[in-house]
Amino acid sequence: MGIASEYSRPEPSRADIDARQGPLVLEFGTPWCGHCQAAQPLIREALAQHPEVEHIKIEDGRGRRLGRSFGVKLWPTLIFLAEGKEQARVVRPRDVEAVIEGLAQIQPE
Repeated sequence: MGIASEYSRPEPSRADIDARQGPLVLEFGTPWCGHCQAAQPLIREALAQHPEVEHIKIEDGRGRRLGRSFGVKLWPTLIFLAEGKEQARVVRPRDVEAVIEGLAQIQPE
């Protein structure tokens, strides 16, 4: 597990994501996106507190099916999944608390 530093290539399929077990955070964005770059310290800080959560960075853009299947419109978009089901979403996080709140939605009770 741990924090992904690079964008996944090739992107996983939707079926692969839906079949995942356990807590997962999908981060949609691009390496050149200013909003994505600004959010990286917040995302790293929040995820560092949850090493059990899998994190996958997915480069998004025109023709990228996975982002479209989740309805991603702005970057970065964080989608918090538990057992393959979306539990929370944070778009363009401005503070670490927003990411921590999303993580709280996918933690086992």
